[in-house]
This record gives sequence, C-alpha cells and structure tokens, in this order.
Amino acid sequence: MRSRCLLIVFSLVGVCCATIARADQEIIVTFDNAEIGKPLPSWTSMGLVFEPDGKLSLSKGKPRIMFFPHLKTEKGGILSATASEAIPVRIRFPDGASKVTLVLWGSIGSAALLEALDKEDNVVDKASLARVPNRASPADPIPSFELTVKSPKIACVRFSGAHPGGFLASEEIRFTRTAVGDEQK
Repeated sequence: MRSRCLLIVFSLVGVCCATIARADQEIIVTFDNAEIGKPLPSWTSMGLVFEPDGKLSLSKGKPRIMFFPHLKTEKGGILSATASEAIPVRIRFPDGASKVTLVLWGSIGSAALLEALDKEDNVVDKASLARVPNRASPADPIPSFELTVKSPKIACVRFSGAHPGGFLASEEIRFTRTAVGDEQK
C-alpha cells in the first residue's frame, strides 16, 4: 500500500512538473472538440482568447467567430463568422509568446496576413501570402499552409486577408511562450 501511495505521489509530481511549460517548449492548440457552425463572441482554450478584431461597418450586428469544417478532412478551423464583411480574428496570449505559427486554409482568391502585436497594439512582426494555395481538383481538400511571426514581445496575433464572401481559417496554433526577462527587451 505504501509503495502504491509513493508511486501515486511521484506520478502526480511528474505530471505537475510536466504541465509547467518551459519558455522554449512549443504548445499546440487545435479545434478538434469545438462545436462547428455556432457563432460566438469569443472562445478560450489553454488560456488563449480568440475573438473578432474589429467592428462591422456594413451592419449594426456584433462580429462573431465560428468554427468551420475543413472540407474533405476531419479538421475544423476558427474564422470570422461574418459572410458579408471580412474582419480579422485576434488571438490573445495572456502570458506572452515569442513565436507563433498558424496553420491556415482559405477560399480561392483570398490573401493571408498574420500580424504579431505587443501590449500597446504595435505590430512587431508580420507574415503574409498574396494568395492562399488552391486545390488541384475539386476532389482534393483545400491545402493548408503556415505563417509564422517571431518577437519577444508578442501579446496577441491577428489574422486576416479573406475577401468579402470568402474565408480564412486557422486549424492549428503553435506557440512558444515568452522567456522570463525577454518581454522587457
């Protein structure tokens, strides 16, 4: 009995130590369990806050985010839920980040822009594509691609680029937390 209790205690200590992420450890967020098709004002996962980044100009409605199926795959992604207006999606990192990679896909003709912002909303890095990759045939899934931003001062990122009636969705976020002391650089 005593050896079983010690084993449980050591296991719990190991789990607790393992869940404290080092600053250089990459953390991955996916949307496998998110409800598809339900517009939301915001969504939180693993401490990250996902929300629309802007107001609607063609409507008095409130902007929303929504989870969207990646056609012909099992994946889901997060996007702006406004069909008539393309507004950015903001992802806030309460503990900061030094590197953020988004795995994205989008509709034909859409561009893609990922911006990293500091606590004062200044752009500290950005990555973009003039046009998202297209599928070779209608039977193929829409291809995914990655955009990465780096800075020791990332408080949030925003992604945008879809044309009105189009979409840009993120299926995965990978990020590295800001190392202690780096946020002052």
